[in-house]
Amino acid sequence: MSFEYLTNVPLDQARQEYREFLRARGFRAEAETVPVQDACSRVTAGPVYAHICAPHYPASAMDGIALDAKVTFGASETTPVTLRPEDFTVVDTGDPIPDGCDAVVMIEDVIRQEDGTVRLYAPAAPWQHIRQIGEDICAGEMILASHTTVTPSAIGAMLAAGVLEVSVLRRPVVGIIPTGDEIVPPTADPKPGDIVEFNSSIFSAMLDQWGTVPRTFPIVPDRKEAIRAAVETALEECDIVLLNAGSSAGREDWSVSVIRELGEVLYHGIAMKPGKPAILGCRGAKPILGVPGYPVSGILALTELLRPLIDDWFHAAPAPGEYREATLARAVVSGLKYQEFVRVRLGQVGGKLMASPLGRGSGVVSSFMKADGILEIPQGTEGYAAGSSVRVRLLRPAEELDHTLVAIGSHDPLLDEATDLLHLADPSLYMSSTHVGSMGGIMAVRRGETHIAGVHLLDEHDGSYNTAFIKKYFPNGGVRLVECVGRTQGLMLPAGNPGNIRTLKDLARPGLRYVNRQKGSGTRILIDYLCKKEGIDPSKIYGYDREEFTHTSVAAQIASGTADAGMGIYSAARLYGLDFLPVCMEQYDLLIPDAAFDTPMVRRLLEVLQSDAFRARLEALGGYQVEHPGTVRQHF
Repeated sequence: MSFEYLTNVPLDQARQEYREFLRARGFRAEAETVPVQDACSRVTAGPVYAHICAPHYPASAMDGIALDAKVTFGASETTPVTLRPEDFTVVDTGDPIPDGCDAVVMIEDVIRQEDGTVRLYAPAAPWQHIRQIGEDICAGEMILASHTTVTPSAIGAMLAAGVLEVSVLRRPVVGIIPTGDEIVPPTADPKPGDIVEFNSSIFSAMLDQWGTVPRTFPIVPDRKEAIRAAVETALEECDIVLLNAGSSAGREDWSVSVIRELGEVLYHGIAMKPGKPAILGCRGAKPILGVPGYPVSGILALTELLRPLIDDWFHAAPAPGEYREATLARAVVSGLKYQEFVRVRLGQVGGKLMASPLGRGSGVVSSFMKADGILEIPQGTEGYAAGSSVRVRLLRPAEELDHTLVAIGSHDPLLDEATDLLHLADPSLYMSSTHVGSMGGIMAVRRGETHIAGVHLLDEHDGSYNTAFIKKYFPNGGVRLVECVGRTQGLMLPAGNPGNIRTLKDLARPGLRYVNRQKGSGTRILIDYLCKKEGIDPSKIYGYDREEFTHTSVAAQIASGTADAGMGIYSAARLYGLDFLPVCMEQYDLLIPDAAFDTPMVRRLLEVLQSDAFRARLEALGGYQVEHPGTVRQHF
């Protein structure tokens, strides 16, 4: 197959023209009849009318006695009316009103006498406490309009009105075809080279939320004939077909060729990032979408290109996105050719909603899981500078963001444990962590972008941690250094230490591969200092410029065999079953600005840090020295 260059059609244009093209072809839902009890969340195909009145008889609205109101006239506190048993009928709520009665007196207003009579001290008004025929619904009234989503209360209204079946729009069946020689079904132990196929599970969950019926077909190898056969089968059995992966222009990307042979290709290449290689095609009125293989690209392709088709199917208005103005914590650079979607973490800090960009790779599916919002950068825009006011589409309820503690700084797994304990202690509280290193955390505190920052910065002159840096960057004070933990830093090595690494100088041996932390992180400052102290030239260490942003990501590289050593904390090495060569015990603290210190969220976090549950979690992780976590070490 020859290479084919993708087009770059603007997203709004492609989406609108694709929808109009399919409508003209007859892309629409058929009606089906279902029992009312099974109709929750379904969309009505037409108006629904009441068969009977509700209530369909005069009914008592109270427990009490039914009577002819005239027999109570004249009753008062000084001249009560006494009624004989034959003058009234005892009724409960919902009972039919007996003939000859036109009022109900509540049981609380009835004074019973020993001889069976009752005494009333106030007159009854005609038709009081009686539900008239059709009070709720009258026969022939429209209960639901066309293309209305059926709610639980609507089910009750239909049944009360004698409607036992309802005509609804059939839910579209969406076929998902995963393709690729290297992908395998989900497994806890994939082999090297295996790529776990989880896109179809993500897509199925999204489609289920959108009211469709997802159907995942078996994995299809990268052979044109096999892909074509799978698409033909899906077209026979489904209303919409998603062909996942193979939508780029590579040598084994057969999607566009297959779709063109079986139907039509309207667009191949949309000016959106991630998601550019998406294919918009069809056969007749049935859409066929070529979805990129990278998960974030696929998620955005479904959201931006497929969701509007589902809305059209159900005759629904697009779900209104909730947007908020936010301040961008870091600069975001974007290409002019695409409309870009950047995942961000959000939190209210000092009365401002702060947005911290997450990893932008198309394969970083965890960034979508962690994201609180989406920053949409229009095509033709180069990006935004740090501190810019930007409009963000929320992925979480706004009220949750108001109760989210923002942590920007050095990474440590204990932050994840503290986050979990914080939410367990108070379900209304959340914590959002962004890992930018200790210096990044100090800068975030200076700019008023975070409630707390994890820091562990070594002063090369006296071997102390954090204090010198805080005095330098906060000459006027206004921050507190809160004790957290001592933690063991050292070299993480493959199990069994096959490289026989005994000292830091061994890192410069030929053939050894190192993986480092990013510049500005406390761990990077530590290894730079140790190399200087030991007289090691970092340029002689192969991989010294290879950077990762967390201790666990460094450990993962070593465990996978792509590196032979990396500096990190003991708990990360233990998590991955690595050998560990201790180097030092360092102090990991939390830097908290005075403005945030007395807020309820921070106070609750300090309580968590001082709890026995937190100590137990650190013991389970290993490599921590815990003395007085959650106490103020120094107020600057």
